Amino acid sequence: MVYILLVNGFEETEAIAPCDILRRAGVDVRLVGLGGREISGGHGITVCADAAVEDVKLADAQLLILPGGKAGVQGLKSDGRIAALLKDALARGIRVAAICAAPSVLGELGLLEGKLAVCYPGWEGALKGASVPAANVVTDGLITTGNAALPDSERLQLT
Repeated sequence: MVYILLVNGFEETEAIAPCDILRRAGVDVRLVGLGGREISGGHGITVCADAAVEDVKLADAQLLILPGGKAGVQGLKSDGRIAALLKDALARGIRVAAICAAPSVLGELGLLEGKLAVCYPGWEGALKGASVPAANVVTDGLITTGNAALPDSERLQLT
């Protein structure tokens, strides 16, 4: 089971794209709402969560995914249940992935100490204890982090 943790302000693409890809691959994925079943993303797209945070069963979990989004990340950081869930998951050997600004949640909990990690440019200071390589995605042990930033050469230019 893969759980994608959603709180108001989450970055829609960073939650919905992984959910879609994993479900197409036959993986059991649950969108987990923090603060209700209807969760609005940072760009005004509202999704209906499959479960509440209280429904997460780590005994069945293979992976927890934290999408970014500035407001969403602040919501993840302010919910003590998330801190406990992440610490418990890693203690049980369950993988955790964090995208964009979300690696800062792990950093502020001290879960990146001595690890390689990346994040959206400008959030590196919140990756406490981590070394930040020049990479788009890094897996170190049970933790995978991604920066979700495109180099200027790959950005769409509309004229």
